[in-house]
Amino acid sequence: MDNPLWTYIFGPPAEKRDMVELLRTLPAFEGLSSNELLQIERRLHLRRYRADELVFEEGMPGAGMYIVKEGEVVIQKRIGDDHTVNLAFVKERSFFGELALIDEMPRSASARTTRDTVMLALGKPDLEHLTEQSPRLAVKVVGNIARLVCKRLVRANENLETLQTELNELRGAARTDEETAHGDR
Repeated sequence: MDNPLWTYIFGPPAEKRDMVELLRTLPAFEGLSSNELLQIERRLHLRRYRADELVFEEGMPGAGMYIVKEGEVVIQKRIGDDHTVNLAFVKERSFFGELALIDEMPRSASARTTRDTVMLALGKPDLEHLTEQSPRLAVKVVGNIARLVCKRLVRANENLETLQTELNELRGAARTDEETAHGDR
C-alpha cells in the first residue's frame, strides 16, 4: 500500500500512522503537518539493540539522532580514566544525539541500552537528502533542534550558576571553619 493514490484515499497504513504519532510528540518535529511527518518517517531506519549494548561511544564521529521507540538508553560520560557518570536516561518516546544532525563533531558522551531497545535512527545524510528534496521542511526540523539546543544550553548555564553559588558557599564555610580553628590556638 505504498502507492500514493491508495495512501491519499485510505490514509497511511496503521504502522505509519503510529510512527507519525510518535514523531508528533517529539520537540524536534513540533509544528510539522502529518504529510511532513510522513516524509520524515520514510527516512527513519529501524535499529534493534540488546540490553547493555553500546549504541555509540564518546569520541566517535556523530552520524545522526536516535528516537527510542521501545526500551531505554543511558547517556554516560567518562571522567578520568576509570570513572563513568550517568548523565541521563532516555526513555520511550524521547530522542538523543540530535547535535550530530547539525555538526559532525565527535560524540560528547556514550550511549548504552539498559534493556532490549528498539530505536529509529535519522542520519545526517537523511537530513541532507531531505534538505535537497524539501528545504522548507528541513529548515523547520533544524530550527526545532536549534531551539531545543538553546533551551538545554540555558538550563546548563543555570545549573552551572547554581553549582558555582554552592561551591562559593562551601568555600566560605570552610574558610570560616578554618579561621575559627586557627583563632582557638
